[in-house]
Amino acid sequence: MIEATRGGHGCHPKACNLPESSILIKDIQRKIRLLWPQLVLIFAAGFLSACDNAVLNSPYPANAPKQSIFYSSFTERPKHLDPARSYSSNEWAFISQIYEPPLQYHFLKRPYVLEPLTLKTMPIVTYLDDKGNLVSAEQALYTEYELSLKPGIRFQPHPAFARNQDGYRYWPMSESELTDKYTLDDFTEQGDRELTAEDYVYQIKRLAYVPNHSPVAGLMSEHIVGFADFMKSSKNLKPSQQDWVDLRDHSIEGVTLVDRYTWRIRIHKTYPQFEYWLAMNFFAPMAWEVERFYQQPGMESRNITLNWYPVGTGPFVLTENNPNLRMVLSKNPNFHGERYPTEGSVVDRNSGMLDDAGKVMPFIDMAIYSLEKEAIPRWNKFLQGYYDNSGIASDSFDQAIQFGASGDANLTDAMAEKGIQLSTAVETSIFYMGFNMKDPVVGGDLNDPVDQLRAQKLRRAIAMAFDWEEYISIFLNGRGEIAHGPLPPGIFGYKEGEAGLNRELYKWQNGAPKRKSIDQAKLLLAEAGYPEGRDPTTGSALILYYDTTQSGPGAKSLLQWYRNQFEKLGIELIIRSSDYNRFQEKMMKGSAQIFSWGWNADYPDPENFLFLLHGPNGKVDAKGENAANFSNAEFDRLFDQMKSMPNTDERQQVIDRMVEILREESPWLFGFFPRAYSLHHAWYRNALPHLMANNTLKYKRIDGDLRSQQQLAWNQPVIWPLLVLLGLLILVLYPAIRDYRARQRRAAR
Repeated sequence: MIEATRGGHGCHPKACNLPESSILIKDIQRKIRLLWPQLVLIFAAGFLSACDNAVLNSPYPANAPKQSIFYSSFTERPKHLDPARSYSSNEWAFISQIYEPPLQYHFLKRPYVLEPLTLKTMPIVTYLDDKGNLVSAEQALYTEYELSLKPGIRFQPHPAFARNQDGYRYWPMSESELTDKYTLDDFTEQGDRELTAEDYVYQIKRLAYVPNHSPVAGLMSEHIVGFADFMKSSKNLKPSQQDWVDLRDHSIEGVTLVDRYTWRIRIHKTYPQFEYWLAMNFFAPMAWEVERFYQQPGMESRNITLNWYPVGTGPFVLTENNPNLRMVLSKNPNFHGERYPTEGSVVDRNSGMLDDAGKVMPFIDMAIYSLEKEAIPRWNKFLQGYYDNSGIASDSFDQAIQFGASGDANLTDAMAEKGIQLSTAVETSIFYMGFNMKDPVVGGDLNDPVDQLRAQKLRRAIAMAFDWEEYISIFLNGRGEIAHGPLPPGIFGYKEGEAGLNRELYKWQNGAPKRKSIDQAKLLLAEAGYPEGRDPTTGSALILYYDTTQSGPGAKSLLQWYRNQFEKLGIELIIRSSDYNRFQEKMMKGSAQIFSWGWNADYPDPENFLFLLHGPNGKVDAKGENAANFSNAEFDRLFDQMKSMPNTDERQQVIDRMVEILREESPWLFGFFPRAYSLHHAWYRNALPHLMANNTLKYKRIDGDLRSQQQLAWNQPVIWPLLVLLGLLILVLYPAIRDYRARQRRAAR
């Protein structure tokens, strides 16, 4: 009977004379016996896969970490990749690796130095009179730049260059021929051609062509001869075929083609800073075939445009543009080759920055940028080794950086143990608080010298009391350097140490600057007619107004800190918050009294900062960038003299006097120069910060083997939770199985 019962799982319950529950128990037991080996295999497979870190949590395919690929992230999708329109740092991070203007900045030399990129030599500069005769720079009515291109440079492969026996393969195309074309990859045939001087000339015309809305068109119209006239006439240009206007058929007076590899640019008078513009993407070449290809009807509706698919001669090609997920740059198979610089400082040599001297670039095959909108996931992926470099968000600063007794920033032990390296650099930027010099209280009556002196002393007293050192410590984690003038480090004219001290606000003590006391500020305030900060007309505290776009809980502590700085002097500061459009309107009308602003250098020349206080550049009168509406006859005269001077001792002396005027007049509280902190892993080589150049990806090197080893070491799977879970499962199942067996035995008996 027992044997029959055990083997009777196929009989009817009544025929076997057993209750249905017993049959169910036996059926479950049988299935457990059959499935148990499979469950063990599943668990073993899971265990083994857990040991394979690349499969478990790596965001990249197997073996990808060993390859020569640079991994990083971006937070904001680029809008314009057309070099005539793009003027945003998040866009230049990509297109600067693709396009090549005539000049570039030397990667290692400091101060920043220009060098040829696609040119054979630096531009030949001549000074001319109105008849084209050679004259001195001082006598020049025109300055002419002659540029000679290296032969043999080729554009990247692209469908716009594809040809067949009938001409160009993809031009002209009808709407019906575009029915199956949704991305650039759908155009299966490609071609290329040599870069010529005409491509650079064509791009300058694109800057002046009004429908392109180039952000530098207004400035260039002031300098390039005939540029403004071309802008006016371009409004009436008609397409020659389909929707394309062939700019080759039209000319700019000051831009001439000499031969296949040479062109000239003539500007009004002298403007030495023009060479810096020749290192910007605005002056990169554009092949007319490419523009014609993208201008065909139906292309824009498919998003097949220059703003989506750039075409250049640089070391990289944009092979994937999915700004909601990732951007991929791949090595340009047509790149003409460039060698890593051989000149650098002793510090560069000792730090390994010259280890690749003379080697052919680029060193990486691909760069993959993933979209990361949130700081925490981006930071965690960097710590896991899945991003090669990273900035430091405020929330992660204490985890990464610690300050020594001398105030020097160092990596924490946890970061140092991972081999992570820190790079810091004072940015060529300034953050300042400004006074509206058209305001009668802080600017004074322009027609009353006595009242002008009163307002000047008021501004200087506030500047003396305003503790920017504390601001940097509290709100920037120490990431800033006190500004003693408007020129940041790396810009000609800047002086460091005691030579660059703002003696209106500081004294030199024990080898370092020390801010003058609040008592001295109060004394100066009393001389201004506000003893203890009281307004003589009301007998109450002087009330000043600070206009800002900051509001809400996040800005509360900062704005209160601003109030506290004025309260030291007994002055009451009223915060007037508004949205950016309203704030801009106030600045344009001159109705703001005190405000904060910042400026990032376009190029490394003092003119690019000192023009922010040039009288004719006033925000109210000229809609310029002089937001303080500062005007000083001596300063303006020296500015006009300085801007065209070469970097000599004479120019330095002129700049020194200009800076002293600003310290005395105090239209700004100079604030600070931000300090950039960036981290990179040990396998990321040649990671030298460069605050002017944007085309630095070609210099980077990746040690893929080291990266793979470190990722494996840092991402070992945690197995014990699985073992605990298995143990709990056994503990739960064992009593049930034991009860089943007991019931089975009782039923059998």
